[in-house]
Amino acid sequence: MQEALVVALGRHRYRVERRWGQWPATAAQGFISQVAVDSCGRVYLLQRSDPPVLVFNPDGSAGGTLGSGVIADGHGIAVDARDRVLVVDRDAHEIVGFDGAGAVVLRLGRRHQPSLGAPFSHPTDVAVAGNGEFYVSDGYGNSQVHRFAADGRHLASWGRPGTGPGEFSTPHAIWIDRQDRVLVADRENDRVQVFDRAGRYLAEWRDFYHPMDLWEDGEGNVVVSDQIPRLSLMAPDGELLGRCRGTLNGAHGVWGDRQGNLYLAELPPERLTRLVRLD
Repeated sequence: MQEALVVALGRHRYRVERRWGQWPATAAQGFISQVAVDSCGRVYLLQRSDPPVLVFNPDGSAGGTLGSGVIADGHGIAVDARDRVLVVDRDAHEIVGFDGAGAVVLRLGRRHQPSLGAPFSHPTDVAVAGNGEFYVSDGYGNSQVHRFAADGRHLASWGRPGTGPGEFSTPHAIWIDRQDRVLVADRENDRVQVFDRAGRYLAEWRDFYHPMDLWEDGEGNVVVSDQIPRLSLMAPDGELLGRCRGTLNGAHGVWGDRQGNLYLAELPPERLTRLVRLD
């Protein structure tokens, strides 16, 4: 029996559960890309194969799949306040939203029509603000963030290639925090940039190596995964609160549930890892 590992992140300790979840018998495992959790504790694992989204119940049992035949190249996934599952179809240049039954209820972008500017050229991630606005990191073909109204209308974009404030080199993940700020993992620049909702530059957090993903916990602190591999816990003002090595080869995606557990979409060898909060 493998010995259980325990890690610490800030003031909390976690038990590491690698290869968490019962894989659906009808779904082959592909390249795992991202993970998200809904308000009921259901875990949505995105992989770059068909079916693209695997659903796990809170106890880890298989809960079905989403998006078969719809997603070409899933890169990012998010769940909004309405429990819509939003998938970033990177190489199809589109954001596709599903309801809980798997029906397509939203599309942003023009499928298979990459664009210099908005929208998209190989987007990476999506986040939804409290008023329903969408923010998309457009990170492989473009170096921008795009803002959309809740009805899908394009409102604004910002960013260009570079290393200065408001410039990006592979904006890889995006999050809207409790202070209504837009956090962007600026991967190749080894930093997280912080903006207001209109795109005004506010700050940057450094001391990361290729940050991959962002998730905000119930206390307003932000978990950042990078390619060391490690997880960093950041206070809202950017102060480092703690670090740990919760994965073997890095978390391309990270999300948490209401109990404080963390779910990590690991790079090869692909696996879904859960960090169970102990205190």
